[in-house]
Amino acid sequence: MKICIVKLSAMGDIIHSQVVLQFIKQQLPQIQIDWIVEESFKGILENHPDIDNILPINLKSIKKNKLAIFEQIKLLNIYAKNNYDIVIDAQGLLKSAIVSVIVGRRIVGSKIVGFDKDSIRESVASWFYDEKVNIGYEKNVIDRNCKLISKALNITITKKDILEKKAFLFSTSTVELTYDIVFVVGASKENKIYPKENFLELSQRLDKNILAVWGNDEEYAIVNWLNEQNKQIQIAPKGSLNDLIGIITNAKLVIGADTGPTHIAWAVNIPSITIFGNTPEYRNTYITDINKVIKSDSYVNPLKLDKNDFSIKEIKAKDIYHIAKELLVG
Repeated sequence: MKICIVKLSAMGDIIHSQVVLQFIKQQLPQIQIDWIVEESFKGILENHPDIDNILPINLKSIKKNKLAIFEQIKLLNIYAKNNYDIVIDAQGLLKSAIVSVIVGRRIVGSKIVGFDKDSIRESVASWFYDEKVNIGYEKNVIDRNCKLISKALNITITKKDILEKKAFLFSTSTVELTYDIVFVVGASKENKIYPKENFLELSQRLDKNILAVWGNDEEYAIVNWLNEQNKQIQIAPKGSLNDLIGIITNAKLVIGADTGPTHIAWAVNIPSITIFGNTPEYRNTYITDINKVIKSDSYVNPLKLDKNDFSIKEIKAKDIYHIAKELLVG
């Protein structure tokens, strides 16, 4: 059997989807698994032993040049020649559904599986699927992915399986640094970013060697400021996603907001504290004995996030410190 998983972005969403791979291979060891992903995120899939082929596309290029759509369709038609038995749209957006249809090529009998109209934000996407799976959009994203895949392939994935998962991100990085804790200072949206002043206070309370990772100029300005205030905070070198996975894999603790780099810790079984403000902690991560969360007091509707909710700023550094202290002792 040959299957193709379509999960284009973003980093955290791709990470939360990847957990299914080990369970697929355990129950269907001869299966071929290919994955279609946005070019900028393919690094989070690289080095994975359960992925046979990573198939990058660049739909973002269409925003800059409308004619780029023809190049992307041509690329998808090349991928379609693999003649997949099943194409699984794990994204649930109109664009990912269209990608799934092109790659699935109904004329050769591929089955296209995705969420039903009540389980996704862009309900029109469900029109493109042959088989539709129902699980509330507000449910935990990892549970959603596992149910979708298990239904599509007729396999079983339990909560116990997820809690006892093997690490599933892999790095070949040779970057050598000395640190105990990783700070993830950035996030995709301004109201998901924990204040730098709070990170500084937290670093002073922890009194450990800390490495602050960054991915753009705004985040570099934050980590540079933190380094100037506290020399125990090192600035991570600019690197690839491969390097980032390696850095987090070698940490004793990762602390950051609800964003991809923080979720890497859960994927590689490293202790973590994820800081939630305007996003729902019960939906966007898996809480374990070593992966903890701290949430602001604001109410969050996962179906309609409040862009004006900056309550993450209200979370006190001392409260994060107490959780960190327990994790570091453990």
